[in-house]
Amino acid sequence: MADWDSGAAATGADQRNRCAWATARQHDDALLAYHDHEWGTPSRNEREVFEALTLGIFQAGLGWLTVFHKRDAFRAAFHDFDPARVAGMDDRDVAALLQDPGIIRNEAKIRSTLRNAAVMAASEFALADLANGARPREHQRPSPAAAVPSHTPESEALSRRLKAEGYVFIGPTSAYAFMQAIGVVNDHVAGCFRGDELER
Repeated sequence: MADWDSGAAATGADQRNRCAWATARQHDDALLAYHDHEWGTPSRNEREVFEALTLGIFQAGLGWLTVFHKRDAFRAAFHDFDPARVAGMDDRDVAALLQDPGIIRNEAKIRSTLRNAAVMAASEFALADLANGARPREHQRPSPAAAVPSHTPESEALSRRLKAEGYVFIGPTSAYAFMQAIGVVNDHVAGCFRGDELER
C-alpha cells in the first residue's frame, strides 16, 4: 500500500491478524475483502494487472482510500480495464471522462491510461512479465513498526523498463505500489494471515 507509513499489524473483529491498513476501518467490508483476496495476490490476468497499474497512477499524490472507493466508477469509465477497448478511446472520451464526477478528473492521468492501454495492447511483452522481471532475489515482509519503503532499486528498474516500452506516468513509487498490488513482492506485514498464506 503506497500510503503506508509503517508495517503495523492489527487483529480484526474475526480475531485474524491483518495489515493494520485493512482493519483501521472495521466497517469497510470492501477494503477488508480487497486485503484478504486481492492485494498482493499474484496475477497474470490482463485486466487485473492493467487495473492495478492504472489505480496506482491515479493514486499518485492522493490517499489510497480516495482511489479505492472509486473503483466501480473507474471500471465503468475504462471498459472494465480491457486494454484493447481503452486503447480505442479518443479525445471525445477524454472530454466525457473529465465531466464524470465518479472518477478523479485529472486529464494527464486519464490520457496516460489511454496511452498505457495502447502500449499494453501492442506490446510483445505481457505487462505481468515485465513486472515479474523486477522481482527481487530476496524480499523480507515488513515487520511491525518497520518503515515500508515507498520505492526500491527494483521498482526504479521497473519504472525505467516500463518507460522504455512506452508506458507513461509510472515513477518508482507508482511502480512499487504496482509490484505490491499484483504480488511481485509480498508486503503483507509479518504476522498477517494473508501474507502467511501467500508465502506458503
